[in-house]
Amino acid sequence: MTAPPIRATYSLVDHHGVGVTEATYRGRWQLVRFGFTACRVVCPRALVLLDDVLDRLGAAAAAVVPLYVTVDPGRDTPDRLRSHLAATHPRFTGLTGTEEQTGDAAAAFRVFTRRRDTPDGYDVQHTAMTYLLDPAAVPARFWPDTRDAASIAADLAAVLTAAGTRPAGRTPPDGPTLPG
Repeated sequence: MTAPPIRATYSLVDHHGVGVTEATYRGRWQLVRFGFTACRVVCPRALVLLDDVLDRLGAAAAAVVPLYVTVDPGRDTPDRLRSHLAATHPRFTGLTGTEEQTGDAAAAFRVFTRRRDTPDGYDVQHTAMTYLLDPAAVPARFWPDTRDAASIAADLAAVLTAAGTRPAGRTPPDGPTLPG
């Protein structure tokens, strides 16, 4: 898929409580997924799929920082995101913030969100899409949830190869160790 028509900007807090923006990860490819920890089906399935994608990339996955941006900042505090991701998807960094900050991030990525009351409390309906930002934090690709891990991994590997991306910290045959 080609680059999505998005702004791809955010000003949030990572799951360690550190403020981050899209510029924080410049120099690395950003794999951005929106979701929430209380989701029972779609978000867990998407994270499993993206873990599979990263596994398929092998050493090249070191060039990618996987980010999980909450659409439920009322429940998804940095502590909750850290606990959830450490237990289930440790290579992901969770991002949260105020309602305004997470709403601005969702709007920048054109992610639809809507809180819906349920018998157990509420859930948050949202766009099910994964976005790729290049090392300059410019939108490069996006994949809908209908894509499988093999096709996303092949597409991502082709993008990384075309960009000349090598895994962080690896020594290329013709030069010094690349920075991580």
